[in-house]
Amino acid sequence: MKAALDAIAAASRATDGRVLIAIAGPPGAGKSTLAEALADRIAGAAVVPMDGFHLDNTVLEQRGLLARKGAPESFDAAGFLNMVTRLKRGEEVVIPVFDRARDIAIAGARVIGPEQRVLLIEGNYLLLDRAPWNRLAGCWDLTIGIEVPLPVLEARLVQRWRDHGLMQAAAVARAMGNDIPNAQQVVAGSVSADVVIRQG
Repeated sequence: MKAALDAIAAASRATDGRVLIAIAGPPGAGKSTLAEALADRIAGAAVVPMDGFHLDNTVLEQRGLLARKGAPESFDAAGFLNMVTRLKRGEEVVIPVFDRARDIAIAGARVIGPEQRVLLIEGNYLLLDRAPWNRLAGCWDLTIGIEVPLPVLEARLVQRWRDHGLMQAAAVARAMGNDIPNAQQVVAGSVSADVVIRQG
């Protein structure tokens, strides 16, 4: 945590305008938890999750991607890139937010105003080295990567599905059939972060 805070402070001093911090890592790594903890300690900071850009289940079903929800191709990557670009310019931006309980993205759910100077943008694919995700690279003032051993991720992701009401066998099937392949894509296909936080 201290290394991340020190790096963000340095990035803020080096940037006159809005500061965009990418917090990336596989599903279950603790990106949201870290982003919220950092935001609590930084004046003028706000958390911006990538998850609001999930494609709707109806669209995913039409594209044969419903079982792969959370994979790179199941997001509106172009829309996310447009939002990040506008945020970088210092604009007020209305953003979508993902409601995990209802499994839907809600358009226009939050407003990021110009007074929010440090933005902690968290998501799985912020450092993914393939189009269109690699076009994000020029937007970041600092990148933070979270690394977690695969067995720890597996346990966390199974528990996440258990917490959503699935029985053990179904939770394992969901985690191993989709979440872990997504995690492996993040680990294998992402560029190195400026700051790496290792957990587990």
